[in-house]
Amino acid sequence: MNPRLLLLSLLILYICPLYGQRQLAAPNIINYTNLEYKAGIQNWSTTQDENGILYFGNNEGLLTFNGKYWELFQLPNQTIIRSVKLDSQNRVFVGGQDDLGYFSPAKNGELVFTSLKHLIPEEDRNFDDIWNIVIHNDEVFFMEVTRIFHLKGNRIRIYKSETEWKYMEKAGNSIYAQEKGHGLLKFEDEVWKPAMSTPPLQMPDVNSLLQLNEDSLLISSSDRGLFLLSDQTLTRYKTDFDSLLVNQRVHCMGQINEEWIGLGTKSAGLLIINKQGELIQQYGYREGMQTNNVRSIFVDQNQGLWLGLDDGIDYIDVNGSIKQIHPDKDKRVTGYAAASHGDKLYIGTSDGLYLFDYSEKNNDLGLSKGDFAPVKSGTGQVWNLQEINGSLLMAHEDGAFFVEEDQAYQIYPAPGTWMFQPASTIAPSDKVYIGTYLGLAEIDYKEGAFQHQRHLEGFDESLRFMVVDYQQNAIWGSHPYRGIFRLELSADQSKILHSRIYQSKDGLPSDLYNYLFRIKNRLIVATEDGLYEYEAAKDRFIPSNLVKRSLAGVNIQHLKEDSEGNIWFISNKKVGVIDYSQPTQNKPFTIIHLPELSDKVVGGHESIYPLDMQNIFIGSNKGFFHINYTKYRQNITQPDILFGKVRSFGKKDSVLYGGYPLYTEQKGETKEALLPYSMNSLHFEYSSTLFGQFSNLEYSYFLEGFDREWSAWINKSEKDYTNLPAGHYIFKVKSRNNLGNESTVSTFTFEISPPWYKTIWSYLVYLFIVIGLFALIFKRQKKKHLQEQTQLKHLHQLKVDKSEKEIVKLRNEKLQADINFKNQELASTTMHLVQRGKVLTKIKEELMVLGRNHRLENESADFKRLLKLISEVERSDSDWDRFSVHFDHVHSNFLSTLKDKYPELTPNELKICAFIKMNLSSKEIAQLMSISLKAVEVGRYRLRKKLKISSEINLFDFLVQSTSSTDQ
Repeated sequence: MNPRLLLLSLLILYICPLYGQRQLAAPNIINYTNLEYKAGIQNWSTTQDENGILYFGNNEGLLTFNGKYWELFQLPNQTIIRSVKLDSQNRVFVGGQDDLGYFSPAKNGELVFTSLKHLIPEEDRNFDDIWNIVIHNDEVFFMEVTRIFHLKGNRIRIYKSETEWKYMEKAGNSIYAQEKGHGLLKFEDEVWKPAMSTPPLQMPDVNSLLQLNEDSLLISSSDRGLFLLSDQTLTRYKTDFDSLLVNQRVHCMGQINEEWIGLGTKSAGLLIINKQGELIQQYGYREGMQTNNVRSIFVDQNQGLWLGLDDGIDYIDVNGSIKQIHPDKDKRVTGYAAASHGDKLYIGTSDGLYLFDYSEKNNDLGLSKGDFAPVKSGTGQVWNLQEINGSLLMAHEDGAFFVEEDQAYQIYPAPGTWMFQPASTIAPSDKVYIGTYLGLAEIDYKEGAFQHQRHLEGFDESLRFMVVDYQQNAIWGSHPYRGIFRLELSADQSKILHSRIYQSKDGLPSDLYNYLFRIKNRLIVATEDGLYEYEAAKDRFIPSNLVKRSLAGVNIQHLKEDSEGNIWFISNKKVGVIDYSQPTQNKPFTIIHLPELSDKVVGGHESIYPLDMQNIFIGSNKGFFHINYTKYRQNITQPDILFGKVRSFGKKDSVLYGGYPLYTEQKGETKEALLPYSMNSLHFEYSSTLFGQFSNLEYSYFLEGFDREWSAWINKSEKDYTNLPAGHYIFKVKSRNNLGNESTVSTFTFEISPPWYKTIWSYLVYLFIVIGLFALIFKRQKKKHLQEQTQLKHLHQLKVDKSEKEIVKLRNEKLQADINFKNQELASTTMHLVQRGKVLTKIKEELMVLGRNHRLENESADFKRLLKLISEVERSDSDWDRFSVHFDHVHSNFLSTLKDKYPELTPNELKICAFIKMNLSSKEIAQLMSISLKAVEVGRYRLRKKLKISSEINLFDFLVQSTSSTDQ
């Protein structure tokens, strides 16, 4: 870096504060970096619509902020937007390189850009940045370096400069523009006319102007400071810091209120002056801003101050009631004690004692101007500051001190002093008790001086909290880890006669974390369970009725009563006040919490110094907070509520409402949406545009048609619902501040259509399907019934068939038995015949032999008759007739069938067939027929001839086949 530039920067940092003393306290400053709002670092212009949404002209486009969510909208060519202005219809007019137009909400609340470039004559559609925009009577003026585009209705007129347009702005009811070489011009009757009598060449380059009074304009120039234009005459507007304005270059001006004007500079931050040109306040990097380079100033609807910076955006709660004190802006030390003494404010910190010497004192000390300086000999840890006997005493880690002006004098050197208490209610008290690291001590006050420190024996515990009981000549003390102590003093208060410790057995809710205070002239103990107080009659502690047990269950570490009887308290680094000036229906007080201070106070060493209602000092991790409590109560108004984005999410996200109401809509007006079932998961965003009360606000929501009741109040400003069933819903949301004031209810109505399978058409389809199913089921049941009947019939038939088969089987078995029996009879008969034949043949043979031997054959008639008889017996057909009948019965009318088929067969041939059927051999046949074997062969031959079968065919098989049908 250039050494000269570095030296100049250092000189600027040290010289700037010399042009005006800083105010005691700085307001709350909120920093928004480009990493947070996700856009360009430079911010050129700011405006706000009727619903409270802010719009910033940013290096990357139009940046919006609804109190919680940032969003960036770019021009089609993605160029810089340097100026933003709203018309009566909430249209945001913007301009960039080669394009100009406006952003406005679509029906679904999404912001869309409408280009007006087509209204510009074609030869003028190429242009550079639009530096300024002015809206007057719904006419819009866009200023480019060489042209001013004038939009009136649907027509754009162009005012060209032969040199250069330098600046354009509206002041009062007039529009002013500066043209190089022509001075300051005023737009009248569609013409730019000179607005001043000063020669144009003496006119400084204007970068801002505003209406100072009815007949005068305040004009700023980046390199020449401030000027006043009155009666067409330009004069220098003198201040005590003119050189600062020239050296640091004024970038912009803005009207903060009726009396204050803000000046944004290049390297001196923000300067606030009054109409008399006096510097009232100055804010820069040392007060918490991100940079000292201010490019735009804007005051919102709630008097909050927005600064567009060269790197980021800052919000300054310039009209807020809570401000912060940094006695050493380079160290940011912790604040432990505060006291006002001798028209001076003393701040005790972790790095020593500081003095604020007023050069200008206001009722609200936070606005007072002066300088902080360290008190001599006051370095080190300061635990307490108390005014006793008209003197300011300082409890210090190195003992006790009394302070005069900017010097601290040590009363005694000792390890650590916590606090002081006068030994008498009559002032001045000739003795002061001291709570120290090592117990109780005392100092005498004689001849206007404190002296002779002495330790009181009999008690060696650290005594950080102490209250004197003047009636009982006792001292009460507490230790967070021991309990409550009661020290009885001797009559001359020179020694401790007796000490007693009170713990949970004596009525306290716990042995730990008990803190002792004097509130409303009563001995009050702050505990883990609210407030307790000592009851002398029972010699024990009982729950206090001081606040009607409204703080029951609250863990309290610090109490302090102010001048109006209100009780300030700190609970787990959260600050609140029991305000008796605002009674409720049930209680004579209201409990107000100050969420702005949550987790910022010093834990374990809490400190509250209520000087008066406009000046409450509370120790913090970095310095002190100053609270104008009167203004705090006045500034808390009814909060508002504003919907941000509403979208469905799931497989595909879809924006249902973009968060930008149409100009015809009012806050809280109902929005509506009809959604398919696939979009039944919704995300709601909402916020409040009370930018200075972010930490005070809580939200409650209720989805009518789904939730049973309003949700609990929470700080979260978004809500998701997933897989909502089909139906009609109304999402309601409201906000409230820390005083319980609620906003109106804002609603978003939507209806989720049933899924396709739950529509009327689908139900008709279902009806037809059900009817079809019933018909199908009926048909199926009928078919099943028929099948069952068929099966039953089949089973019945099977049973019948089985029975018949069994009957047939039995019959067959019987028949077979009969056949077998008859076969046996037949076989027996056949065998009988065969045997008879054999016997007869044998008898005949024997007779023949006998006859030959005795020669009886020719001699005896009887012998002959016997032979004849045997022959007749052999030829007898009676046996054959019985046989044939029996044979036919066994063999299914074999002989009858054969005879019917072959009637030419003789009885002997039929016999041969029967014997062949019985599978008898030729020999056996010969015996049965009483013929020779040859005669049987001849008979078989003749039989073949009659049956007309060849010798190759088996006669038995042929006979079986011929009679098989009958046989079966």
